[in-house]
Amino acid sequence: MSAPSTVEIGREDVVLGAGGVRAFRIAAVLGIAGLGGAAALAPAVGWDRFYASYLTSFLFFLSLALGSLVFVLIQHVTRAGWSVVIRRFAEVFAPNVFLPMAVLVLPVLAGLHALYPWTDAAKVAADPALHAKAPWLNDTFFSIRAVLYFAVWTILSVWFHRRSVEQDTVGTIAPTRAMEAASTTGLVLFAFSVTFFAFDFIMSLTPHWYSTIFGVYFFAGCILGCFALLLLVSAAVQRGGRLVHAITAEHYHDLGKLLFAFTIFWAYIGFSQYMLMWYANLPEETAWYAARQHGSWTTVSVVLLFGHFFLPFLLLMSRNVKRRRPLIVTGAVWMLVMQWLDIYWLVMPSKTPDGFSPSLVDVATFVGIGGIFFAVAIRRLGASALVPVKDPRLGESLGFENV
Repeated sequence: MSAPSTVEIGREDVVLGAGGVRAFRIAAVLGIAGLGGAAALAPAVGWDRFYASYLTSFLFFLSLALGSLVFVLIQHVTRAGWSVVIRRFAEVFAPNVFLPMAVLVLPVLAGLHALYPWTDAAKVAADPALHAKAPWLNDTFFSIRAVLYFAVWTILSVWFHRRSVEQDTVGTIAPTRAMEAASTTGLVLFAFSVTFFAFDFIMSLTPHWYSTIFGVYFFAGCILGCFALLLLVSAAVQRGGRLVHAITAEHYHDLGKLLFAFTIFWAYIGFSQYMLMWYANLPEETAWYAARQHGSWTTVSVVLLFGHFFLPFLLLMSRNVKRRRPLIVTGAVWMLVMQWLDIYWLVMPSKTPDGFSPSLVDVATFVGIGGIFFAVAIRRLGASALVPVKDPRLGESLGFENV
């Protein structure tokens, strides 16, 4: 079948409809039940364990929103045409950095003393390294920086989403030109804010350890998760009878190529970080990896090595896999599982050094934060067309073909 022309978008169902309302209600109920269940489990497992689980789930879903934001910025800075029919999905997930994630970060800030060793004044006074870092790592400045990070992400994500939706109404090229002009500055702000966020919220869980490329490592996971999320949302929308002709095997193929490319990028950054510290063999650097090569954490490290790189590398290398929706969607689900496990591996060894010890509170926080995350995104998606119907490059996207 030939690719649809620009005018054929009018024959597509571009409104989420009643299915979206049902999905919103299910996600909202799961979110409320999950958070309630996590709070109920907290006294039994201990508040330290609760906050560690909460931080893991929070970082996972925040990474999906941040990946969506940088995806939108990259599409505009490169003036990409192929991605227009799927870009709206990223545009509605990106503002989740504001609602709900800017609200859901509050329990993390409330649990600073349970999560971060540098909040203990006695430890700081007795430890020269922590004392030297105290001007940066302290409760007040940490909270101020958190507000700044979320403010930058909120302004960028909300502004780009509103301009894109505005173009659906006005139909002029001006919103696109404005987004293209702002995307370069947006990428610079995104790069700095995400880097320092990763240093603050993840790396400082082990405040003696440091890595100058840790922000890049976290970014790699964010963008990788975004590509997997876009694949799943595209498939779910088409399963519901929407955009059945607009989103083609060509779009799945390109998302699959990006998923493949950033799987390699994630592995490259992870290996670069590990190799340099292994080669230098400095105790203050190797201790972080030693904790993840101890007991059952060794198994998790091996699972990440093969599950986050070797297996998807072999699977996604095939052109046939990337063009078959069931296969590429299966790969996307797998990569999201690996992204969650990666964040779990980053956070939990500092709290459960004796080994990998999953708990029901991990499930509850995941379901709770995830339910709220998707409920808000679905509600936002239902308030506009599923594609930027008057984007000047929509025709290019509808007729897109891989070489």
